[in-house]
Amino acid sequence: MSHEISLAFAHPSERAIATAAPDPLDRISLRDHIVEVEIGAFQAERGTTQRVCFNVVVEVQPAGDRLDDDVDRILSYDRVTEAIGYELAAERLNLLETLAQRIADRILHEPQAMRVFVRIEKLDRGPGALGVEIVRSRRDVPLRAIDPDEEPVPHPRVIYLSNAAIDSDRLTAWLDAIEAEAKPVILCVGPAGLPHPQAAHAMPQRRIDLLALEQNAWVLAGRDDRCVVVNSRTELDWAMKNGQISVWAPSKIVLDATDGPVLPPGDGRALTAWLADHLDAAELVVVGAEPPEADLPVRGLAVDAERL
Repeated sequence: MSHEISLAFAHPSERAIATAAPDPLDRISLRDHIVEVEIGAFQAERGTTQRVCFNVVVEVQPAGDRLDDDVDRILSYDRVTEAIGYELAAERLNLLETLAQRIADRILHEPQAMRVFVRIEKLDRGPGALGVEIVRSRRDVPLRAIDPDEEPVPHPRVIYLSNAAIDSDRLTAWLDAIEAEAKPVILCVGPAGLPHPQAAHAMPQRRIDLLALEQNAWVLAGRDDRCVVVNSRTELDWAMKNGQISVWAPSKIVLDATDGPVLPPGDGRALTAWLADHLDAAELVVVGAEPPEADLPVRGLAVDAERL
């Protein structure tokens, strides 16, 4: 009995271990994620926020040899915190039970998720923590398509900066204007214009040319701390949702794409146009160079343009 009581109050990760099926699953966990939110059925809980603590464990199918140290092949921790954030923002709720069910439902629609433990506790309603815990598996959740209006897909502005634009004294002012608009934006660059190695075969040269663009991406990042170099779709999605100014390092996405661009990887402008189309961008802006052909709105700006 004492073991059962101890297990009842243990962290969800221990509950998951104790109730594991014969074929073990991998687990990811979120511990002590605290958010201030208005929630609760009592009148005293209306019009005020309180601290709510989330502990979540997700059992996932092992990736095995397919993992390849690739963040895009796992269930990212961000998807768990995003599920919490989305359900908190959707509407004010009275019951923790409702919130826990909706979070579990959303997580279990991730392809890798098989079972989820969700514990939610109110920290400010008494001398201790008051909460609920639920366990749900994939078979408990009716399959449904997520309504596209439910989770709006970001349509970023993709901005290509020429080397002259990267070196311009106006770079900081441009970034200030971009940051003030609070819209998702991805910066792209071409090669730095310096000689780089030449290979005898196409595939090695393709990688060398892509790395030349990535070197210049790091040059841009060195000009301003707000410019964060990212190379995976997972990172780009997170950055677009969280207001980070990203500088695209293209190798991973280009080489992994099933519909990759059929063009010289050293052509930064054409590669930027491909990314903009790939992400369904709202607009493509080219600063300090001739705009490429693209099937979306394109603006070309001189290096001394006042605003982007």
